[in-house]
Amino acid sequence: MNEVLGHPSTKLDDVVHQRVRLGILAILSEADRVEFTYIRDRLAVTDGNLNRHLQVLAEAGFARIEKRSQGRSRTWILATREGRAALGDHLARLQQIIDATKELS
Repeated sequence: MNEVLGHPSTKLDDVVHQRVRLGILAILSEADRVEFTYIRDRLAVTDGNLNRHLQVLAEAGFARIEKRSQGRSRTWILATREGRAALGDHLARLQQIIDATKELS
C-alpha cells in the first residue's frame, strides 16, 4: 500500500462533531423542519446556547433558520443538503471507528 491512511478520527468535521451541533443535525435529519423550542427542549440547552450553535451551523451552510409570524413568532430550523451530507459523512467516520475497535475485541 503506497498511501498512508489516516485514522478515521482525523477526518471528523469539527463543526459537526461538537455534541450539541451533532444533536441538532440528528434531530433535523428526522424531519423537513423543526421548531427551535423542540430542539432546545430535546437537547436540554438554553436559548442562547442553541442560538450560538445554530449560528455556527448556518455559517457552515449546514442549517437554515427561518423566522415566521403566524399569530405568534416561531423559529424553524432546516438542515440543508450540505448539512445532511455532512451528518452522513460524520456518521460513516464514526462507524469506521466503531468497526476498527470491534476488530480489537
